[in-house]
Amino acid sequence: MTETTTAVETPAGSKHATVFRAVAIAEAISWTGLLIGMLFKYVLSDNEIGVKIFGPVHGTIFIAYVITVLAVRKQLRWTVPVTLAALAASIPPLFTWFFELWAQRTNRLS
Repeated sequence: MTETTTAVETPAGSKHATVFRAVAIAEAISWTGLLIGMLFKYVLSDNEIGVKIFGPVHGTIFIAYVITVLAVRKQLRWTVPVTLAALAASIPPLFTWFFELWAQRTNRLS
């Protein structure tokens, strides 16, 4: 007997959605690291190592997030308001993660 394999088709936006999710979550995690670093620097002690580490990390991932939003918006068929919401989510801490959850729930990542 010969074995046949069937190709599983993935939704058009799945690769782009996966990349967006990864960058959005990484941005939220880097914000968390920076906030913890700021807590230690300004409240708990005068140690600024957390800010020195997470500041550049967060800055790099923030830029990657903005570029990713602009790169995937057409493939994910985002309207201008959805794109602007995604970009605005990069400013408050952890909102990229909340936007990603909302986009998943409302089928904007498929």
